[in-house]
Amino acid sequence: MNSIYEVASPDAPQAIGPYSQAVKCGNLLFVSGQLPLDPVSGAITSEDPTEQLVQCLKNIDAIARSAGASIRRTVKTTIFLTDLSTFPLLNERYAEFFSKPFPARACVEISALPKSAKVEIEAVIALD
Repeated sequence: MNSIYEVASPDAPQAIGPYSQAVKCGNLLFVSGQLPLDPVSGAITSEDPTEQLVQCLKNIDAIARSAGASIRRTVKTTIFLTDLSTFPLLNERYAEFFSKPFPARACVEISALPKSAKVEIEAVIALD
């Protein structure tokens, strides 16, 4: 049976509820949904959804690095958007963080996100 370990990074926003930034189980890192929050101030970095996406991915990368990996080892993401019409622009910026084989992905529109964010991203990252 694989042990489960909490993974946290000071370079990503601290959890704003009863959850971990990420949990390591076996050779996988499960990263909780990351909002576009500045790790120091805890504030949303921009109203622009593309800039919010970039901050979410930077936060994921910081957590991955704390586990000895990088965002480039991502095998699955789920993106939550409050406006699916922004998807084409976000897709261009998202592609800057990954290369083939691209992670599996789901993208869904939802009515609201915490702190009035426009984007939230969760990820599963391979550690081996």
